[in-house]
Amino acid sequence: MNRELPLNAILASLCIIAVFAACLLGSTPLSVDAVFKALAGLGPETEQVVIWSIRLPRALAALLVGFTLGVSGAALQGLLRNPLAEPGVLGVSATSTLAATVMIYFNVVHLSPWMLPLGAIAGALLATALLAAAASRTRSVVTLILIGFGLSSFAGAFMSLLLNVAPTPFTLADMVNWSLGSVANRSVDDIALALPFIVAGLALLLHERSGYRLLSLGEESAEALGLNPARLRPLTVLGTGLAVGAGISLAGAIGFVGLVAPHIVRPLVNHDPARSLLPAGLLAALLLVLADIGVRLAPTTSELNLGVIAAVLGAPVFVWLVFRREVHRD
Repeated sequence: MNRELPLNAILASLCIIAVFAACLLGSTPLSVDAVFKALAGLGPETEQVVIWSIRLPRALAALLVGFTLGVSGAALQGLLRNPLAEPGVLGVSATSTLAATVMIYFNVVHLSPWMLPLGAIAGALLATALLAAAASRTRSVVTLILIGFGLSSFAGAFMSLLLNVAPTPFTLADMVNWSLGSVANRSVDDIALALPFIVAGLALLLHERSGYRLLSLGEESAEALGLNPARLRPLTVLGTGLAVGAGISLAGAIGFVGLVAPHIVRPLVNHDPARSLLPAGLLAALLLVLADIGVRLAPTTSELNLGVIAAVLGAPVFVWLVFRREVHRD
């Protein structure tokens, strides 16, 4: 436990530094003094607008979504006892993104600002529930990955169909933006809309984290020690669905962050599933803020999408993890 606290403190400090760097860097770099003044509501109005309306909300959105994906990935790995589990790999993100895209396609989002997060949460809940049901009937890692691949393929195919029949170019642009993932142009209001669902979901996952430690001993041993898996599964499904769905309603589909972060922190917490949740969330938040800074500073004619960069960097890591797992098994 003594090792866990410094790790969390270090990661939290790095997250704060990264958010400050995100305010500092951009197409028009600001000085450290100018950023501090703008954050305090002082200095030129243009610099205050740049910080409070553009850079800070964007950095906070990346931080929040990264933390959500990191904690959710670690929780799913603990529940399914599968080190390759992650919302993106298992189809949760794709199904949630599809639900959000359906809301955009049918113009339901104009009925209420709550419709987009509610649709994304419903998609995430459905996918997570299917995975939890499958995990209760099989212990095969390959089977779960294939189910996740099937969910992702179905969601991707249906999304392609919607993109093909998009009624207007504006609808098409919105749907493409959600499917590729981005925190550009996010506002404080967007964050406030998703935050209650994210907090509720993460609170459930963190509250149940001791159950993941017991479950790592095997289901029978966990039950003998007082764990009720029948209670843990639906609570994890609900927590993951709320958190991931709300995160996707804020940033769209961003994969692999929730896979990589738990793998990095797990050796630092003695491979304890319960202790990995918080540092995995902090590390994923740090990685996503840094990735978004890189996206903004990249010398490209048009800004790259954060979800695309996460996939380009995360997919090779996923393949390496699968390969290493099979080598160790042999």
